[in-house]
Amino acid sequence: MSLRTPLGRVLGLGAAKDGTSHFWGQRVSAIALLFLGLWFALSLSTMTEFSHAEVIAEIQRPINGILLLLLSVTMAYHSNLGVQVVIEDYVHAHGLKLVTLVLSRFAHVLLTVAAIYSVLRIGLGA
Repeated sequence: MSLRTPLGRVLGLGAAKDGTSHFWGQRVSAIALLFLGLWFALSLSTMTEFSHAEVIAEIQRPINGILLLLLSVTMAYHSNLGVQVVIEDYVHAHGLKLVTLVLSRFAHVLLTVAAIYSVLRIGLGA
C-alpha cells in the first residue's frame, strides 16, 4: 500500500517530451514538401520533351539543382519520420521494432546519400 495520491503516482509517467519535436518535424517538412513539390511539378510541366539531354540540362541549372537537393533531403526526412511512426505503432515485439527502426533509418540515409550524389554529379558535370 502506498501513501501517494493517484495524481502523485501518475505525474512521473507522462510523455517523454520527445513527441513535440517529431510532430513539428512532420508538419514543417510537409509544408516544405508542398512548396518543393509544386516547384517540381511546374518544372516538369515546362519541359518540352523528356529527353535525357533536356533533363540533364534542367538539373544542371543551379537553382534547379539546389531545389532538387532540398526536395530529396526533405522527402527522405519526412518519409523517415512517417515510417518511424508506423513501425512504433504497429510492430509490438521490442527486438523486431528496434531492428526495423534501425534498418529503416539506414535505408533512408542510403537513399538520401544516393540522391545527393546523383544530383551533385549531374550538377557539377562529372
